Amino acid sequence: MAQANLIPRIGLGTFRLKGQEVIDSVSSALDLGYRHVDTAQAYENEAEVGKAIRQSGIPRDEIFLTTKVWYDRLEGDDLIRSLEESLDRLGTDKLDLALIHWPSPDDEVPMAETIGALNHAREKGLTRHIGVSNFTIAHIDAALSVSGGEHIVTNQIEVHPYLANRRVVSHCEEKGLQVTGYMPLAVGKVMKDPLLQEIADAHGATPAQIALAWVASRDIVVIPSSTKPEHQHANLAALELELSDDEISRIDGLDAGERIADPEWAPQWDE
Repeated sequence: MAQANLIPRIGLGTFRLKGQEVIDSVSSALDLGYRHVDTAQAYENEAEVGKAIRQSGIPRDEIFLTTKVWYDRLEGDDLIRSLEESLDRLGTDKLDLALIHWPSPDDEVPMAETIGALNHAREKGLTRHIGVSNFTIAHIDAALSVSGGEHIVTNQIEVHPYLANRRVVSHCEEKGLQVTGYMPLAVGKVMKDPLLQEIADAHGATPAQIALAWVASRDIVVIPSSTKPEHQHANLAALELELSDDEISRIDGLDAGERIADPEWAPQWDE
């Protein structure tokens, strides 16, 4: 089960970043002090992420590197092969965290096979830790109930002020899992929010920083994506902000169940 501070509190998300853009983004983030980088097979940028990490000169063991297995590689032997391919593209011999990116569509691949293979990857030394992403309460319970499930450390899910995702967050916490929140800035929507702007003004901060501080105040790891060094720096600084109980309560009121990541292969979400 999850251990305190196992995953760095903030990481750099790389979704939608390709080519030189992702190399520059990872390079500047590492230069600013980030030590947690999140990628995925489906992002098609693992080679560039790995290149930026190597070029940084920072020892590999000081960087927490996550990738995710796509939903068409969830069968036992293929899952292992997919992670070996990821390691080859990343130019490293071990991941810090390997996640199942999405549960098997329509639960086609048995959970026991997928989690068993993921844990076998951990036993083989391909990754230090294992976890899941976009898992519902039912999927979490299924994953934890099969052999290898006891080693799952996190569920990475969408969390921002407009999708608090409270039921899943609470369930993960009850089960001892760290929650990692992706899209914490709601793909930029937080920047235009009057309430977040009002609270930001009171702190001499930006609405984006307030959104990140709110997610972090819930003990959720945040992985905002950013290509500009000044925004990356501001995102790091957001973790130092202290929101009052009243401010947190007011931001809580923005929750409207607005889900951004909802592809056709998504599971039946918990409301």
